[in-house]
Amino acid sequence: MLFSEESNTHKSTMGAYLWFFLAFMNEATATFRPRQLSPCHVDQMNVYCNGMNLRTIPAELPPDMHMLDLSQNHLQNLTQELLAFYTSVHHLNLHSNKIQFIQPGLFRDMKNLQELDLSKNYLDVYAASKTKVGSLSTVKRLSLSGNGLYTGMSDYFLHDAPSLVSLSLDGNSITKIGEGTFSGSLALKKIDLHNNVILEIEEGAFESLADLSELDLSMNSISCITNFNLAQLKLLNLSKNSLESFQTVDSDLEYELLRLDLRENKIHYFPILPRRNKLIYLDLSRNRIRSVNTTSLMEELEYIHDDRFTLHALSVSKNAHSNLPRLQYLDMSYNQIRRISVSFFKGLEALEMLNLSNNCLEAFSVDHNGPLNSLKSLDLSFNILQNLTFEENTLCSLEELHLKGNILDHLDPAIFRRLPRIRDLHLQQNFLHLCGSHHRPPQKGHRSQAGDCIFFSSIPSLRRLYLSENGLKSVPQGAFHGTSLQVLDLSGNPGLDIHKNAFSSLELSLTHLSLRNNDLSVLSTDLSLLSSLKDVDLSMNRLTTLPLWNKESSIESLNLQNNSLVTLEYSTVLALEKTLKTLYLCSNPLSCCGNLQFLHMVRSSSLDIPDIASATCHYVQNSERKEVSIESVEQGLCETLDKKSLGIIIIIIIVTAMVLIPVLVLLSKMCHPRRHRLRGSFKA
Repeated sequence: MLFSEESNTHKSTMGAYLWFFLAFMNEATATFRPRQLSPCHVDQMNVYCNGMNLRTIPAELPPDMHMLDLSQNHLQNLTQELLAFYTSVHHLNLHSNKIQFIQPGLFRDMKNLQELDLSKNYLDVYAASKTKVGSLSTVKRLSLSGNGLYTGMSDYFLHDAPSLVSLSLDGNSITKIGEGTFSGSLALKKIDLHNNVILEIEEGAFESLADLSELDLSMNSISCITNFNLAQLKLLNLSKNSLESFQTVDSDLEYELLRLDLRENKIHYFPILPRRNKLIYLDLSRNRIRSVNTTSLMEELEYIHDDRFTLHALSVSKNAHSNLPRLQYLDMSYNQIRRISVSFFKGLEALEMLNLSNNCLEAFSVDHNGPLNSLKSLDLSFNILQNLTFEENTLCSLEELHLKGNILDHLDPAIFRRLPRIRDLHLQQNFLHLCGSHHRPPQKGHRSQAGDCIFFSSIPSLRRLYLSENGLKSVPQGAFHGTSLQVLDLSGNPGLDIHKNAFSSLELSLTHLSLRNNDLSVLSTDLSLLSSLKDVDLSMNRLTTLPLWNKESSIESLNLQNNSLVTLEYSTVLALEKTLKTLYLCSNPLSCCGNLQFLHMVRSSSLDIPDIASATCHYVQNSERKEVSIESVEQGLCETLDKKSLGIIIIIIIVTAMVLIPVLVLLSKMCHPRRHRLRGSFKA
């Protein structure tokens, strides 16, 4: 009995040792066995389970992962048994699932969680239960976008998020921002509320957020901001609302605001901005502004027929232009501004971009009272400008000037010579004419003898000049002398007469030339002299021949569409062949057999003809004109036609001979007896 007990004890001990050994070996070899991670992809400490049609969180995931991406799946419920174990996660992405339930306190133990993306789920279903999600003590960035949340629902997620600095609530159905909405998230720096239905913001809703620097309220239904006082804010986006006014609290407090976006609203007058500000960007485009600086209440009321603005009108007359010493970007395009005085530009010493396009301006001038010496880009396109004046030393940094779509005709001939750094001139759709070398430039204190033309010569900084649709009649000799133009657009001027030396001094600089739609029947200018020319547009003219190239060309792209070209001279083709990469050719009456060398080049080279499918040539067969795609023309076609033509000619000769020979024989016989009689009459 004793032996038996000892034996059993021994066996038990041995069994324990064996179990321990096996357990040890299992743990020791576990390191070398690949872990089964279901379908998820592991990249170092990041795990990607996105887009896998998952309905639950996989059980076997690395416990030390930093990022877990479960986006674009079918998850509905988030519970502790699935997530609480992964306490090392820093970034949890649950975007685009079907989440309706979150177990309260789920994120309490996830002490490393900093980014939580719950966008595009069904959290409105959860919020309807009026249950708080619990502590988000370490979360810094939270997205609740696109969840169908309406007013008050965000409170259940934000009540205990003391570390939160960035919050996205865009794409919901929030109509009101309450005073206590962010009371549990006082560290917020950035809030995105765009694309909601916000009508009302309670007083004090944002005032408690001392660190708030970025606020996006665009695409809502806010009608007015009357007491803006968020002095700490740096970026404010109120675009695409229904704002009729924007007014700052009257204070000497310095505001930190750098960017203010008020585009696409219903604002009637220039906003009342902080007296002391740091604004560098202001967008007022697509509003209803009619005046930016008024002189009397009655003038303002002439523009605004609404009693609600009566009191503001007097205020605007005094404060329409606040001091904006740091402003660099000002966009007031697509308004109804009729006039803008020189005094408006006082205090805009740093302005670099001014856009006043698509307004109702009849005149624009800059003198020494508003020099705008930092301005680099000025856009006055699509107004009704007739008068334009720039005094000397007023736009010393201007590089781009946009004047397209006005009615400019009588300007000071030397107006653009006063712009020492001008690089781009957009003058399309006006009534300007070019001065040539035979015109004398105006002398100081004297009227110009140049008439109505404008000097574009002797402007060394000019690189791009657009003069399409100006009704130009001629491009005289020396029109661009003393410039280094790279782009020149003279298109849309029917009847244009181009002097053979019109482009002199552009030989080394010009790279793009457009003479499109000018009704040209001949071009006498030798384009081969323009040794840097890369892109030429000669489309929509009446050219019957190409201009001769006297030397090899540098052209890479040539547009010949919609002309009257029948043949392309082989010498011209050879000059173009080495550099030409792109050719537009359709809508020309090309001869198939008169362009065999050119058509051979098309087939044998790498030349790209984008419109080749619609490019055709013609030939005559049996007295009938026929068209064929230039791709399908073969040498044999023209040889066959030549043989047929030769045969026809031979037949004609034979038939003619057969008719003429009997006639000649008959005439010969008729003449022989007559000669005989004549000889007989002389006998003795």
